[in-house]
Amino acid sequence: MQKQIKKFFNNHPSISIKPKELSKKLYITEPHEYASLKDALHKLYKSGWLDRVGKRYFKPAASDNKTTGTLQLSHEGNYGFVLMKNEKLGDIFIPEKYLSTAFNGDTVEVELLAKKRGKNPEGKVIDIVSRARTEIVGVLEKAKSFYFVLPDDKKIHRDIYIPEDALNGAKNGDKVCVSNIEWTNPLLNPEGEITSVLGKAGSYDAEIASIAHEIGLTFKFPENVLREAEKISLEIPTDEIKKRLDLRDELIVTIDPDDAKDFDDAVSLKRLPNKNFELGVHIADVSHYVNIGSHIYEEALNRANSVYLVGKVIPMIPERLSNVICSLVPDEDRLTYSVISEITPQGKVENYKIAKSIIRSKRRYTYKEVQKILDEGSGENVELLQLLNNLAKNLRRKRMEKGSINFYTPEVEFKLNEDGVPLTIEIKKLLESHNLIEEFMLLANQIVANHIIKNNKEEAGNFVYRVHDLPEPDRLNEFAKFVKSLGFSFNASASNNSKQFQQLLEQVKGTDEDAVVNGVAIRAMAKAVYTTDNIGHYGLGFENYSHFTSPIRRFADLVVHILLADFAKDFKINSYSHNELEEICTHISAQERKAINAERLSVKMKQMEYLQNKLGHEFLGIISGITNFGFFVELKDTLSEGLVRLGSLENDYYILDEKNHSLIGRDTGKRYRLGDKVYVKLERVDNKRREVDFSIVDQ
Repeated sequence: MQKQIKKFFNNHPSISIKPKELSKKLYITEPHEYASLKDALHKLYKSGWLDRVGKRYFKPAASDNKTTGTLQLSHEGNYGFVLMKNEKLGDIFIPEKYLSTAFNGDTVEVELLAKKRGKNPEGKVIDIVSRARTEIVGVLEKAKSFYFVLPDDKKIHRDIYIPEDALNGAKNGDKVCVSNIEWTNPLLNPEGEITSVLGKAGSYDAEIASIAHEIGLTFKFPENVLREAEKISLEIPTDEIKKRLDLRDELIVTIDPDDAKDFDDAVSLKRLPNKNFELGVHIADVSHYVNIGSHIYEEALNRANSVYLVGKVIPMIPERLSNVICSLVPDEDRLTYSVISEITPQGKVENYKIAKSIIRSKRRYTYKEVQKILDEGSGENVELLQLLNNLAKNLRRKRMEKGSINFYTPEVEFKLNEDGVPLTIEIKKLLESHNLIEEFMLLANQIVANHIIKNNKEEAGNFVYRVHDLPEPDRLNEFAKFVKSLGFSFNASASNNSKQFQQLLEQVKGTDEDAVVNGVAIRAMAKAVYTTDNIGHYGLGFENYSHFTSPIRRFADLVVHILLADFAKDFKINSYSHNELEEICTHISAQERKAINAERLSVKMKQMEYLQNKLGHEFLGIISGITNFGFFVELKDTLSEGLVRLGSLENDYYILDEKNHSLIGRDTGKRYRLGDKVYVKLERVDNKRREVDFSIVDQ
């Protein structure tokens, strides 16, 4: 109970509240729970963690040398930084000896010390305010007479001791979930009990389940969510159709990947008498079916987005909605939210309207089908597709001229057999048809954000924007030095002009260094996030940008649909307070990062599974990372990555040159540099530890 109360007051530091009001906020209804709440409040008051005036409890202002934030550990888990909600305060460095019993991601109270570590103040953890996770996934191992779990997350720097009576049927080598974790003494290891066995460590099903647990998700929806979804009717009432813009007779199509099962966007285009075009971007109206406070809504908020793992999807909303009721399948009436704009042939938006609508898609295309029609100049609806493609090209050209950065991140696609085993790995080809849809989605997202900023200035701060901050000068300087070492030029002092990046990416396009330079450039960037504070999108070069086009798979888009409907009624927001929107933005931004990491890990595991039968094979690769213990190599044909350990380089003693992203032989002067081509031999694939080792092959 104390943990729940602490979490509430940390999330609402300025609130003053009575026990009865707090019980409603914490959804406490039973008398014995309420008694427990009052007892916990009294204990927190006695300990000084809370203060009280009359019947109202509040959190006292922190003293000058104490503060609260989120602990983020290093990759090795041997030091960390406490990140403050107020970024102006700066991060607080926590050395290993002062980490106490904190895990990565925990909300902690920190005492500031007199010394500094570089630019950062130094501190020590004095209290765990709330744990970031209630369970940890790892591999059960036995050492002589006791058991322990080795966590998958390397940032959890302590193994978890498991008493023999808490194994619950788990065996040595199983992938397991550990819950009820107790850790009060930093000199001892945490202790917990195994609550579920995911499978044998290294098996794909176990590893996929592990990834899902790591981001706090399960494949199965709760029963109350599924029951609620089953009650939603597929039939659209006549009175609902009358309220909407009826576009069922329009030529509207969807264009998606071959294996797509849900279609949340459709497009239309027709010529106007004045030679301009009317472009329609039609998005599934998920908000019509998912009401705030419903079980489906709360579960979607928790998940925040769909997660696309290799061969599996963890959807944000139940399949009855995502694949049936809301999916814009051909020849079926579907409710949509449409952005319809008049655009000149050169790509200038003359005017637009945003309206609730009903459509009936006439054709479902795949990207490959559209590309074939564009290449051959013939096929069903060829004129429409050609017009769409030409307009998309003009929009793209215009966007690039304004400084939008066209990052290139190569992706792989797997061909799996019936058991999910990878047969082949190929690098995805970027088609014109991909760009076609991307440009129209970018435009619709931009129009929606512009609409709010221009027409609702008083309420513009009560909206969800997708923003991307300027890169930090230090990172840009490091990036400039790196590309110079490769023989390219980049003017870091012109960082406010994103055209510098675009010019550089054009220089490296098609070269061996293409992927590496793009990767390092992306890492030099700030992370795009959701927020109510509109600072623009640096990478896209947009002053105003939001996410509107994917409400089936992104919660941000669902919220934007709800807000647009609010604004359309009376130009005021009714559904959310400003603080609620900020809390949503913080949560979905964090969940997005978890999902991206999970998707990358899923790809890595399938790449490892593909490689495990190729021990001793030789491959061409590019050095993709330099560390003090070796260098990482990304294979050219499969983008699989592995480590060449320093210990395997027997011909010399190698020293890390951080500034030049290199390892240099002390005696021979031999240099291994980020971006260099190398030939490697596959030495080891360890699925348990998710490690791949290479050795260098002399050519």
